[in-house]
Amino acid sequence: MKTIVKIITSCMFILISCAGPKKGMVGPDKQQSWRAMHLIGYNQNRSLEDFKKIIPALAEKGINVFILEVDYHFQYVSHPELRQGDKQITEQGAKRFTSLCRKYDIRVIPEFQCFGHQSWKEETFPLLTCYPEFDITPGVFPENKDIYCREWNPLHPGVHKIIFDLIDELIEAFNADAVHVGMDEVFLINNEHSVIKDKDPANIFAKAVNDFYHHLVEEKGVEMLMWGDRLINGNQYDYGEWESSVNGTAGAIDKIPRDIIICDWHYEIRDTYPSIEMFIKKGFRIIPASFRNVEACKKLINYSQKIDNPKILGHMFTSWSRLEKPLEYPPLKKCISLLDN
Repeated sequence: MKTIVKIITSCMFILISCAGPKKGMVGPDKQQSWRAMHLIGYNQNRSLEDFKKIIPALAEKGINVFILEVDYHFQYVSHPELRQGDKQITEQGAKRFTSLCRKYDIRVIPEFQCFGHQSWKEETFPLLTCYPEFDITPGVFPENKDIYCREWNPLHPGVHKIIFDLIDELIEAFNADAVHVGMDEVFLINNEHSVIKDKDPANIFAKAVNDFYHHLVEEKGVEMLMWGDRLINGNQYDYGEWESSVNGTAGAIDKIPRDIIICDWHYEIRDTYPSIEMFIKKGFRIIPASFRNVEACKKLINYSQKIDNPKILGHMFTSWSRLEKPLEYPPLKKCISLLDN
C-alpha cells in the first residue's frame, strides 16, 4: 500500500512539475529575480504604443515585470459608466501591449487601486462620482478639501461586485496571471466622518484584503499583489504615517493569507528597513519598492540583498508619473545593475 501511495505521489509531482506555466505567465521564473517597473500615466492605446518602442531596450537592461496601473482608464464593457478620460485602453490595445511584452519575456501585471486613492486633488474618480453611496465619508469634504484621497466603503455590499467585474476584464484583456490591488495609504477608515468609524480598522482592512483574495486567487486562479504600508505597525517601526499605519490597520497582517505578494515601498534614506524582515518572518513573499531618490534606492537594494532570503523576489522601481524618457530615469539607470550582485 505504501509503495502504491509513493508511486501515485511521484506521478503527481512529475505532472505538476511538467505542467505549463499559468495563463499569461512570462517574465521571472522561480530562479530569476524580479526586476519590476511600475508604470503610471499610460492611460490609452496611444501612450502604450509610444511606450512599446522602448520595451526592447528595457528588456536589455533586465526589466522583466511591468506593473501597469490601469484603474478606470480602460474601455470597460461591464460598467461603461466607470470609464475615465476621453479615451481609454481598449481590449485590443491591451492585448497588443501584452503580446510584445511576452516576446521579450516581460510579465504584465495590471493594477487597480482598491479601497483608497479614489480621487486626486479636486477630481473624484468615476466609482464615487457615479455611486456616491459607496463613499466611506459621504457628503463631506467638498472638492476633496482637507483629505488626501477619497476612499470607498469596503463593507458596502455593492462595491466589490462592481470592482470584481472591472478587474475580471483586465485579467482577460492583459492575459494576466496576477493582479496588483493597491490598498496603500488608507487614512479615512476611522475618520470621524467615516460610516464605519466604530468598527475595528484591522478587521475592516483584513476583510477587504480577504474579499479580493477570495475572488482573485481562489476563484480566478491568479496571484495577488498589494502595497504593504497599511500592514506595518507605525507604533513599532519608525516609518511615519505614510510608510506605515498609525490608524489601527496593521493588525490585519495576521488575518490575511500568506501567499499574497507584498510590495514594501520605502522612499527615504534609512540605515535599516525592518519591515522586510517582519514580512518575511510572517511568511510573505515581498518586493521592496523604491522611488526617485537614487541614494535611497541604493540603500534599499543593498539592505535587501544582505538579508539574502528567497522570499525577497527582487525589486520594483516606481516613478508615480509618466516618464518622458524611462531609460534615463535616474534610479533605474544607476541602480538596476546592483540587482546583478
